[in-house]
Amino acid sequence: MNAKNLNIIEDHVGRRIDNYLINVYKSLPKSKIYSMIRKGEIRVNSGRIKPTYKLKLDDEIRIPPYLVDFDNEVSDLKIPPSRIKAFNSSIIYQNEDYIVVNKEPELSVHSGTHNQFGLIDIARAQYPLMEIDLCHRIDKSTSGCVLLSKNKTFLRHFNKQLKSNEVVKKYEAILVGVMKKNTKIESNIDTSTKKFQHKVQEVDEGKKAISTFKVLKKFTSFSHVEITISTGRMHQIRVQSANLNHPVVNDKKYGLFSLNKYISKETRINRLALHAKSVSFLDLNNQTVYYQATKNNEFDILLSQLSNLTVKT
Repeated sequence: MNAKNLNIIEDHVGRRIDNYLINVYKSLPKSKIYSMIRKGEIRVNSGRIKPTYKLKLDDEIRIPPYLVDFDNEVSDLKIPPSRIKAFNSSIIYQNEDYIVVNKEPELSVHSGTHNQFGLIDIARAQYPLMEIDLCHRIDKSTSGCVLLSKNKTFLRHFNKQLKSNEVVKKYEAILVGVMKKNTKIESNIDTSTKKFQHKVQEVDEGKKAISTFKVLKKFTSFSHVEITISTGRMHQIRVQSANLNHPVVNDKKYGLFSLNKYISKETRINRLALHAKSVSFLDLNNQTVYYQATKNNEFDILLSQLSNLTVKT
């Protein structure tokens, strides 16, 4: 959605801008309008103004993108109150620039063919007057840290760090088989190959993906690992783990179907054993910040049960 300019006609000449906007956006709190004027989100002829500014003929008032058609726009999307409540409970931290959420497994970040709404839709329903955007994505089946921006300034700031591989993201996973030692993987991933069997592949002409696997604990037939990634390619960890012959447990796309079925039967848990543990980046004050998301009970129960399970792969 783009920004919009309101053009002042003769009928509104001489009106104070605050009163004019209060009339245009009747359902918007007055405090929000004054806040937007004060922060320079609303401008006249590209310049900052005060609430007492009196409108002139042909003035152009710049309206932020999230206010375009605010009063007339009615969404058919109904977010259940239980989802809003769960979203609020999942917030790890928030300030005026961003929100850090501990996403539950099987909740998509976006709505889609099989998802009426996603995390971003829930967040926007909770904060209808803010410019909520996803800073990055994680798979539907993966739980853990997701960062949402509240303004374009922070979104651009974070995206710049993503492109220069300055954002540090750590994951926890349970892998099939015993990983003997810590391993760093640098491979090229091509997301365009997902149309073939709906999978992403490692190919020479793909984009660089870097992951470091640290073994936390070895079991008879499985490994509990921490994975640090400095790149964020689609399905990066899942593809690289599978190509190491250590697919993520319960991975229905890159894992072992018969083994997944057996594990689900034995443990009664079929969630993907992948959790976005933490994220670290520079905030707008160029201070390094770090946020961590706790694993849900199913992950820990699965980890406990698999520690005593022996399988042939």
